[in-house]
Amino acid sequence: MTQEILGRRCHVSRAAIAQWENGTTLPSLAHLQMAADALGVWVSWLTGENESGSSPPPAPGRMVPVIDTVAAGTWGAVTDPYPPGRGMDVLITEQHLGSAAFGLIISGTSMAPEFEDGDKIIVDPDITPVPGDFVVAKLDDADEATFKKYRPRGIDATGRPVIELVPLNEDWPSLRIDAEHPGRIVGTMVEHRRYRG
Repeated sequence: MTQEILGRRCHVSRAAIAQWENGTTLPSLAHLQMAADALGVWVSWLTGENESGSSPPPAPGRMVPVIDTVAAGTWGAVTDPYPPGRGMDVLITEQHLGSAAFGLIISGTSMAPEFEDGDKIIVDPDITPVPGDFVVAKLDDADEATFKKYRPRGIDATGRPVIELVPLNEDWPSLRIDAEHPGRIVGTMVEHRRYRG
């Protein structure tokens, strides 16, 4: 892999990769993980902790930062995958996901019983949802993002798509994204985790 290609995958310049290689500068932990993901190796192999001289082992998975529902609402516009105060917790996944993938901890009961308070999900903004998928969405008039079932409902009179955001718990109302209730889909859920506790 060329320095230019690795630089693109790590969101840095080719010169930055050259400086890492010759020891002039050191990559941040986030950039080190991006480089390991791009190269398909463990971070320990890149840092020289694997002194055996053997080939690099395959990467065990990719780290995905866990953020809160406020950050999820603007995640599509985030350029640094670990903005200050976010991503302190991570989930490891073996899936091949986009660079902006993130984790969320479910809060509330609107998606019960399938998704309980405290469950964790992994969301990929690069995956276009299909009917029945579970998505994270941000309504323009809400402070936080919401997690619901995706149900497209056609096009309105202005030509905008109409999207129904459906809770699994019947005690909660459905939400809409349309001309009168603007918003957007932040990403599609690709993984769900529940821990015995």
